[in-house]
Amino acid sequence: MSDFPKFVHLTEMGPREGFQIESKNIPTDDKVRFIDALSETGVKRIQITAFVSPRWVPQMADADEVARRFTPRPGVTYTALALNERGRQRIKAYAGKLSLDEGPLTVWATDEFCRRNNNCTRLEQLEGLAGRAREAAAGGLKETAVRVGAAFGCNFHGEVPLAELMWVLERQWRIWHEVGVKVTGCWLADTMGWANPLQIKRTIGAIRERWPEIVNWSLHLHDTRGLGMPNLYAALEMGVDRFDACCAGLGGCPYGGSGNAAGNVCTEDVGFMCREMGIGTDVDLEKMIECARLAEEVVGHVLPGHIYKGWPLPRLGTRWHALYSARPAGPVG
Repeated sequence: MSDFPKFVHLTEMGPREGFQIESKNIPTDDKVRFIDALSETGVKRIQITAFVSPRWVPQMADADEVARRFTPRPGVTYTALALNERGRQRIKAYAGKLSLDEGPLTVWATDEFCRRNNNCTRLEQLEGLAGRAREAAAGGLKETAVRVGAAFGCNFHGEVPLAELMWVLERQWRIWHEVGVKVTGCWLADTMGWANPLQIKRTIGAIRERWPEIVNWSLHLHDTRGLGMPNLYAALEMGVDRFDACCAGLGGCPYGGSGNAAGNVCTEDVGFMCREMGIGTDVDLEKMIECARLAEEVVGHVLPGHIYKGWPLPRLGTRWHALYSARPAGPVG
C-alpha cells in the first residue's frame, strides 16, 4: 500500500550544487540575481554557496561575496556548505543571514569516494563525527539525523549493498546514542545516480524496520542515468516528504566522474508532478519556471529540466491554456 505524503518540502540546491560543476566562470552578480529570484518562488530553504577551497571547487571562490550581497527574504532559511572547521568559521561571519548546512555530518558509504571528495576515509569521517556529536550534545541538541552520501552506489566502487549501508548507519547511530542524542531522521544521497525505485523502497523499508524511531526522511537524488524522478516517486510511495532539488535540473558532483551528466532532480519538474498528484509543495511553479530560464541564461547552455521548456498542462482557464491557444497552428514537432 502506498503512503503518499500530503505535502512535500523542497530544498533548493541550485546556487551551490547546481553551479559547482559548471566550467564557465559565473559572475557573482548572476549568482546573487539567481538566489534573489529563487527567494520569490516559495521554497523555504535554499543552499546558496559552499565555503570550500577554490583550488578544488573554483566556482565557489566568491562565497564570501555571494553571502554578503544576496538579499534574504523573511521565512526562508539560507544555508551554506562547509567541509572543515575553517569553512565553518567563515560561515559564522554571516550569522543571522546564513545557517551551516549539515554536510559535515554526512559520512560517505565508500572509502573510494570519501578520499576523492573529502581526502579521508569513512573511519576518519566517523571519528570527526564523534567529536561533532559531543559538541552538539554539550550544546543542548536532543534530536538529529543520520546522513549517508553515495548511499546506493559509487562510480569508483560499484553498488553499495544494503548491508554496507546499514553498517555506516549503525556506526552513526551509535555515535549519537552514546552522547544521548536521539536519532529521529535519515538523509540519503544518491550522489552518482546508482539507485533504482525498487532499491529505494527496500532501503527505506529496511531502515524503518531497524530504527522505527526514524520518522523524518530526506533524499538527495541525482538524475545521472534518468532514474531521478522514478526514484523520487518510489520515495513518495514510502511517505518521504523532503527532497533536495535543483532549479532546471542544474547540478552534479565534480568528483563523481560522470562528466556532463544531469544533476539533481529538477525543482519545477518535482513541483509539477506533485501538483498533478494532489500533493502540496512550497513551489510557485510559474516563478520557478522563470528561475529555470534565468539559470539557463546564466550558465549559457540548455539544462535538463522539462517543465520550463514544455510548460505545465494547458488546462482551461489557466495562463498556460491562453499561451498554448495563442500559438499559431501548424505541424507538431
